[in-house]
Amino acid sequence: MKKTLFVLLALITMIDLSAQLENSISGSASIAETSVADGRRWMPFHNPANLGYLDNTEVGLTFENRFFIKELSTKIAHAGIVTGKVNIGVGVSHFGYSVYHDILAGAALARNFSDRFAIGVQFNYFTSYFVQENRYRGALLGQIGANIKINTRLNVAFNAFNPFLTNIKTETSVKKLPSVYSLGTSFFFSESLVWRTQADKNLNANYRFATGFEYYFRDVFTLKLGVYGYDYLVSCLGAGLRFGNFFFDLNAEMHPQLGINTMGMLRYKL
Repeated sequence: MKKTLFVLLALITMIDLSAQLENSISGSASIAETSVADGRRWMPFHNPANLGYLDNTEVGLTFENRFFIKELSTKIAHAGIVTGKVNIGVGVSHFGYSVYHDILAGAALARNFSDRFAIGVQFNYFTSYFVQENRYRGALLGQIGANIKINTRLNVAFNAFNPFLTNIKTETSVKKLPSVYSLGTSFFFSESLVWRTQADKNLNANYRFATGFEYYFRDVFTLKLGVYGYDYLVSCLGAGLRFGNFFFDLNAEMHPQLGINTMGMLRYKL
């Protein structure tokens, strides 16, 4: 009982101090969660337009742990399928443990238009377990995004998660789901050095501002440094490795009060 109360207290605190997205949405492989304009990676539930820039079909797994509490972990499995007309993506996410957990599933369609810009739409189904009722409740959420190449150096991207303010309603309560608008940029100093920025606005919370740099060493090793601000300033450090068709990303965030978040993402390109 004490363990359950402790986890629930930590969860409430984390929701108040964490980034803009719902807990079931993992932190991205892009440093400081600057994923909205990251056309080099597609991650489910961040920006469906980036799916349009996939050049090979891929599958992936993501695991994020918050503050070294196993009950505050997110697991995601995803697949991106490249076709001749549109790219298709699916993803499933699970956050929490037996007493409290969320499941988020999504399906996306994206199109790359002559490598100038990409647009994508995604349909997500969010479900939560309500222990008081011993049942699941869910809602269908929309998502839309775009990633535009202004020139050879600059990309500008936009993403709207749950733009219609959908919530989960029960007979006794209402679970508010986040409605998040994100605007981001990617600036390429060269093919090896990328600078990304992002601003997020949850309509029910504060703004979040993030920036980060990624440096690619011969397309084999990536070094990532970044920072974001959301009530507190959070520093971020990450690295990436490529072994043939396998890609592995590992990021860590240091929250000044709550501790360390870690995130690992493994992808395999067919």
